[in-house]
Amino acid sequence: MMALTALLLVLPSACRDAADGGQAGGDVEWPLHGRTETAQRFAELDQIDRETVSRLGLAWSFDLETDRGQEATPIMVDGVLYVVSAYDVVSAIDARTGKGLWTYDPEVRAASARSCCGPVSRGVAVAQGRVYVGALDGRLIALDAKSGKPVWETQTIDPSGPFAVNYTITGAPRVIKGNVVIGNGGAEFGVRGYVSAYDAATGELAWRFYTVPGKPGTKDSAASDAVLAKAQGSWAGQWWRYGGGGTVWDAIEYDPALDLIYIGTGNGSPWNHQMRSDGKGDNLFLSSIVALRASTGDYVWHFQQVPGDAWDYTATQNIVLADMEIDGRPRKVLMQAPKNGFFYILDRATGEFLNATAYVPQNWAKSIDPKTGRPDIVPEARYYRTGKPHFQFPSSGGGHNWPPMAFSSRTGLVYIPAQDVGMPFGPNPQEAQVIGAYTSGVAMSGGGAMSAADRKALYDSMKARLIAWDPIARKPRWTSEEAAPFNGGVLATAGGLVFAGNAQGRLVAYDDESGKRLWSFEAQTGIVAPPISYRLDGVQYIAVMAGWGGGWPLTGGVMALKAGKTIGPNRLLVFKLDGAAKLPAFTPAEPLPFPDVVDKGTPAQIAQGDGLFGRFCLRCHGSGAVSAGAYPDLRRTGLLGTKGFSQVVLGGALAEMGMPSFAGQLTPAQVDAIDAYLVRRSLEDRRIEAQEGRKQTR
Repeated sequence: MMALTALLLVLPSACRDAADGGQAGGDVEWPLHGRTETAQRFAELDQIDRETVSRLGLAWSFDLETDRGQEATPIMVDGVLYVVSAYDVVSAIDARTGKGLWTYDPEVRAASARSCCGPVSRGVAVAQGRVYVGALDGRLIALDAKSGKPVWETQTIDPSGPFAVNYTITGAPRVIKGNVVIGNGGAEFGVRGYVSAYDAATGELAWRFYTVPGKPGTKDSAASDAVLAKAQGSWAGQWWRYGGGGTVWDAIEYDPALDLIYIGTGNGSPWNHQMRSDGKGDNLFLSSIVALRASTGDYVWHFQQVPGDAWDYTATQNIVLADMEIDGRPRKVLMQAPKNGFFYILDRATGEFLNATAYVPQNWAKSIDPKTGRPDIVPEARYYRTGKPHFQFPSSGGGHNWPPMAFSSRTGLVYIPAQDVGMPFGPNPQEAQVIGAYTSGVAMSGGGAMSAADRKALYDSMKARLIAWDPIARKPRWTSEEAAPFNGGVLATAGGLVFAGNAQGRLVAYDDESGKRLWSFEAQTGIVAPPISYRLDGVQYIAVMAGWGGGWPLTGGVMALKAGKTIGPNRLLVFKLDGAAKLPAFTPAEPLPFPDVVDKGTPAQIAQGDGLFGRFCLRCHGSGAVSAGAYPDLRRTGLLGTKGFSQVVLGGALAEMGMPSFAGQLTPAQVDAIDAYLVRRSLEDRRIEAQEGRKQTR
């Protein structure tokens, strides 16, 4: 089956690699986010293979002066690596030696507080002597590739909108037919999604497509006007008051032969379907793949994966293009493993649904209709109707999140960094939209209502694996179990290897046919970014950004601690055969001791603080207030039970260090409730730590 499948894959990227000397020793670049327009993240390079990978060593490293998450795909063009670190700091680096050539800082630290998932970026675009980066504060910036000097910048966010301050950009731009195409994020903060195209030479807006309808009776004068007039019937209530959501924060790909741009859209704003749309309607184009005409942004087709999404089941995970035979018929397909746990294959020319198969355990849908692709949702999952919580798989973190999967033309397999994590979804009808505040309409908990034993049982049940998925047989060829959820993106190569980083801080090379681990490297920090490969002067290199962080699935709680101490120096790591460079010795910092605090607050106040922590604090400071990331562990801060806590949360005393003021979003009484909850959590875990210490000394 493997050989037959490989023969059926007619892949333009592989042909192009052979033509440009992919196997003849010429230089091979990584010029696009997914390497080629098929976005398969497959390198047609085999100097590093199953036999030689044991000789792989560090060629050089480049320090990134931040302890926040590193998510970017490096771009290598003309012997230069272009990377973007946390806070959107762009660097150009000699791809042979690791020498820094220039650095550009857009100074976005003040905007970092409005990001749901940290001050991260997934990459830049490089074309015609310019480097394009989307900044966290909404600017699209063009830099001169040789000097790093700004050429132009434009604000992609309408500052007059009611929720304008809540938009962010964390995704990588794409340069398509002379335009720079970029989306945005912020659905949990009450925004309306759209994708825009700007002239790559001037920065002028070429077209814009909104993904959800605006207020009835208003007109956007955008490419989406006609289709959204029809889509408005799939909405109810006063959705526009909440923004609607549907942000395009990552997945954007292009097929030049069809002249189609494919965008993956995000969740609703808020998640709760009842709050957002009176519990009615499919809510187009949430959780969908939408095809647009590249030149104009005009709508061509769409496929919605989760009608009436109420679980943050985004379709923003990376999209892979390939040509293959499905049911005896050659097809131009796109493939995606989105959050909802099903692996989808669509005809990318027409949008026709071909099939969907669960790639991780899920309990929200009984089945997927084989003709329409519409899910049969279990009644218990509709918490907004039952009024009861439903412990559901996957969680809002998804069976697969943004770390990109890869597709190998050698094996015909898709390699998915998957995870098996559940969470309770329950209604929170008391939650009101607060401008600038995270609003889901779901009962968020900081974890305080759970006993220590229940928390341990929950986190122990969390699993993760690298899945080698056969898209023809619609089942795994092999799986590799990982220590903890949320591992790095994937690279496949012609050398019979699959490379992926993990939460334990290792970059690993797997046999692409068996999953056997053939090589690994201790990176001193967790790796969530995807590796790339390139060749210069006959030498093949592997490069990856190393740095743990990027939102609550990473910084959060015992989920991250399952992998051990994952926070260390952030670097760009580059490897080659017989590389002999060494990383400096590193000893992880020991956690601060628990402070001496006195229990405070009534049970009702502590329960209120638990919910408020879940809504306002958890995404940075971790579930159960256990932080394994770069953000402070609030169980251990000396500010607990003091006036200093309120001075930070409401007064902005640490604003310059990235901790925003919540004045206008939280009242002093609510801050005191959060403080009471954290004091209780600190005392609980201090007691557990003391008990474990006594056991170890016996």
